[in-house]
Amino acid sequence: MSVFFVKESFPEVAEKIILIGSMILRGDALNILRTLPSASVQCVVTSPPYWGLRDYNIEGQIGLEPTLPQFINRLVAIFNEVKRVLKDDGLLWLNIGDSYTSGNRGWRAPDKKNPARAMNVRPDTPEGLKPKDLIGVPWRLAFALQQDGWYLRSDIIWNKPNAMPESVKDRPTRAHEYIFLMSKSEKYYYNYESVMEINGGSRRNRRTVWDICTQPFPEAHFATFPSELVDPCILAGSKPGDYVLDPFFGSGTIGMVCQKRQRKYIGIELHPDYFLMAVNRLSANEKQMDLLEVAQS
Repeated sequence: MSVFFVKESFPEVAEKIILIGSMILRGDALNILRTLPSASVQCVVTSPPYWGLRDYNIEGQIGLEPTLPQFINRLVAIFNEVKRVLKDDGLLWLNIGDSYTSGNRGWRAPDKKNPARAMNVRPDTPEGLKPKDLIGVPWRLAFALQQDGWYLRSDIIWNKPNAMPESVKDRPTRAHEYIFLMSKSEKYYYNYESVMEINGGSRRNRRTVWDICTQPFPEAHFATFPSELVDPCILAGSKPGDYVLDPFFGSGTIGMVCQKRQRKYIGIELHPDYFLMAVNRLSANEKQMDLLEVAQS
């Protein structure tokens, strides 16, 4: 399995990239998506930055837009370009978390268990909401994408048995996020048999609540996309040899699962540190897989 890495930022207008094996592309998601050929990707699995929850300290980052509509509109534009890149029978699996209003407090205190929680800047409370309101970001984004032409096919609850504790005493501790299954067309490829559940010794169609623990990644200092969460999305949404896209690649978990499942991947990452982290992680994993293959032959 060959892995092709490209390390450069792309201008707003660029020639289309020729897809040759798996690749990681560094730069702004929207600009790079514009360079990818139309209808070239079978499946998209991704988790964009959440609004107002983390400062990545890099110009052009998503998630610290001054207003919630600006954040939603920016993601709608990105996913509109994703729709062009996706094949007509392709699927989008979108993980997005929620947050509470800041009460116009422009900072957030550090947390010993979660150092990345600390922020020196936070967006103001969205218009029409109150301090302590749950914002409802996932559904606001899902409905905006639906309005933009996506088919909203399913909402999946990612239940986290090992959810991070919270100090709150006036509401339940949050222990779930959403994954939205969306399609470009009314009819699409979905291999339900590949992700069926075992229930009392018999197999049944997968349900919409997935109990999956978070997985810390020491190099990133925050919880990353668990492989167990990604695996059913890739199995159901693609076939071996297909391209799987993640426009917010992070530490490269989508690529790790693609390597295991014989899919090709395209990862887009803005942050240079995460880009290099993904390159190193996937290169090491590929070498391990090659050694294992040799040992078994």
